[in-house]
Amino acid sequence: MHRDSHILHRQLRGQYPLAVRADGCFIVDAEGRRYLDASGGAAVSCLGHGHPDVLAAMHEQLDRIAYAHTSFFSTSVAEELADVLVADAPAGISHVYLVSGGSEAMEAALKLARQYFVEIGQPQRARFIARRNSYHGNTLGALAVGGNAWRRQQFAPLLIDVEHVAPTYAYRDRRADESESQYCARLVAEIEEAIERVGGDRVIAFVAETVGGATSGCLTAPPGYYKAVRQLCDRHGILLILDEVMCGMGRTGTLHACEQEGVAPDLMAIAKGLGGGYQPVGAVLVGGKVIDAIAQGSGFFQHGHTYIGHPMACAAALAVQRVFRRDRLIERCARQGEKLAARLQSAFAAHPHVGDIRGRGLFRALELVSERATRQPFEPARRMAARIRAEAMNAGLLCYPMGGTIDGKHGDHVLLAPPFIIDDGELDLLVERLSLAIDRAIAGAS
Repeated sequence: MHRDSHILHRQLRGQYPLAVRADGCFIVDAEGRRYLDASGGAAVSCLGHGHPDVLAAMHEQLDRIAYAHTSFFSTSVAEELADVLVADAPAGISHVYLVSGGSEAMEAALKLARQYFVEIGQPQRARFIARRNSYHGNTLGALAVGGNAWRRQQFAPLLIDVEHVAPTYAYRDRRADESESQYCARLVAEIEEAIERVGGDRVIAFVAETVGGATSGCLTAPPGYYKAVRQLCDRHGILLILDEVMCGMGRTGTLHACEQEGVAPDLMAIAKGLGGGYQPVGAVLVGGKVIDAIAQGSGFFQHGHTYIGHPMACAAALAVQRVFRRDRLIERCARQGEKLAARLQSAFAAHPHVGDIRGRGLFRALELVSERATRQPFEPARRMAARIRAEAMNAGLLCYPMGGTIDGKHGDHVLLAPPFIIDDGELDLLVERLSLAIDRAIAGAS
């Protein structure tokens, strides 16, 4: 443990172990303890740690040029990365805006959406519609469209006004007498009501995580939901912004999660799996109609950061994407994801305190309950997520427990997002250690 730190850590009480090296699916601390990284940090380390191809690409780029400001130069590595991303992007995507992470990507997407309407002569459009208990980042714009009450609470006076509608949370929100298609129709009707309430000609965009991430625990939409949302947006001239910072870049078993929904967004944020944690990097995939409006209007995007398009970040991301394709790791993610789902079902389907097991690919979550029959959550005072995190680390496992799953205060889940390279034995170890951590946390909170 590192003591007397001058770092403003996430938690000011307690100590953090020092990570000193990593290989494959494991991180090693200064005391020699090995931790199975079952969450990829925060769904970041898709390729695992220490991949030689990525390290070699970074070394090579460092020998060429480490930094050039984008107001003066482009670089070949940034151009090549953009070419790769556009080639495999959803239909209509023509350009890439390269940033340093997911919050920056979402912030840029919001600004691009607003500027699009200014450029085409609709400056009255000034409102976003998003979903409750979503998470889109911690910058002020991203926090405003995010719907997590706990994260928003103390900063609420600083946030723009955003309309929030229901998440796709079938486990708790789908009625017993409701078919899947009826539930889907009700969700879409609520979005339409919000559009009518705000005014269809005043809405900029509908914003959603294609598969819900950190604050909701791998929530998937009912079949047909995104196609209906896409049609609704088109009918009112509203943009569709998809946040695939956590669920994208192969994590759910296809390169983009929206491929499984059969829709293409106007703007899409990506990050985590883009660079696999080797460098801070994110991007906005930008639709051609947005680019055309700006190109034919002012001619520039009124936004920017010092480190956008950073050559070292681009080199790392490009190497990660090449390894994905060469080694067919996205297909492996889909296969290993099914194996993980089967193991989770075997271990937890009858567990008295696991209410729901959900997700896609290597993006899975368990929702915890105090009473399985009634789906009653644990009381927030029991701090179940924090207890599971601590017990998991004691057992040599890194996972991603979160509280506030239901409304930002109540409910707990554990998110799992291991590297795509995880093997069958490591999947067994993951479930074994997770089971131990959950049982010890519940026993300790009794």
